[in-house]
Amino acid sequence: MSIDVANESGVAEDETRLARLARFVLDGMRIHPLAELSIVLVDEEPMAELHVRWMEESGPTDVMSFPMDELRPGGPTRVSEPGVLGDVIICPQVAARQAKRAGHSTREEIDLLCTHGILHLLGYDHAEPDEHKEMFGLQRELLTGWRESEAADSARDGEGENTPR
Repeated sequence: MSIDVANESGVAEDETRLARLARFVLDGMRIHPLAELSIVLVDEEPMAELHVRWMEESGPTDVMSFPMDELRPGGPTRVSEPGVLGDVIICPQVAARQAKRAGHSTREEIDLLCTHGILHLLGYDHAEPDEHKEMFGLQRELLTGWRESEAADSARDGEGENTPR
């Protein structure tokens, strides 16, 4: 799976960790291992320009998704077709403000936005109440699994700290 993360925002972010999160989400959605995804972190000015151009709304937004091959999740016994999933564009400055209002870290907000953006690329939406319930439930499930996976990895890494390597 090819996951490219580009940070053009000027805000320090762990791009490797963000790629791991994206891989976790795509694996959870049974997306083909040869699928391609791009994640770009931008500052407020380019995000505002994208927001006006594509949504006809002023000001920067938190995340935008630009699908390419319209890949859809695989079923319980199969994986999706290979292809180019598309681009997820995230604005860390907007994410930081939202995180503060929500009472959690900017990292948690960026994780949420990345997951949310990927789900949009996979065809999920939240315009209607039933769509909202499905998408946000899936988002919550994926993020819970991610946090548990990261905690388990941290615990495993900590086990061998005093062991010579």
